[in-house]
Amino acid sequence: MLLEGLINRFKLERERNPSHVNELLDYVQKNYLYGELSIKEYKNLYFELDKQNAVKPSF
Repeated sequence: MLLEGLINRFKLERERNPSHVNELLDYVQKNYLYGELSIKEYKNLYFELDKQNAVKPSF
């Protein structure tokens, strides 16, 4: 799955555009944890989002 496919999937599920790449990172991680993405898809998408400076919030 490419980043464009991820964005389209996000739009279909949430009925809105993602507000930030960090939101897409959260979405990718959730989908991986629920078994909806393979490890390969997760790594590819994580790498693409990382290139766009997506980060998890620090607590």
